[in-house]
Amino acid sequence: MAGATELERENLEAHVDLCQQRYEALEGRLTKIEEKVDSIHKDVVEGQKSMTKVLIGAAGTIVAGLLSTIIVLVMNL
Repeated sequence: MAGATELERENLEAHVDLCQQRYEALEGRLTKIEEKVDSIHKDVVEGQKSMTKVLIGAAGTIVAGLLSTIIVLVMNL
């Protein structure tokens, strides 16, 4: 960011006006960053939900496979 100009050093009103412009620019950039962080957060949460569903499905498949194997072994005895 640019340092204080000669006009800013000599005129308080110019300094105040330039500071206002700088703060407005910073506020706009901060708002964009917050929106991007919120978007990333939503993506992470949805990814975790999807991963949980996959893990539950995989665990169910393993349990069903093991039960089927046990039933076959018991019936063959």
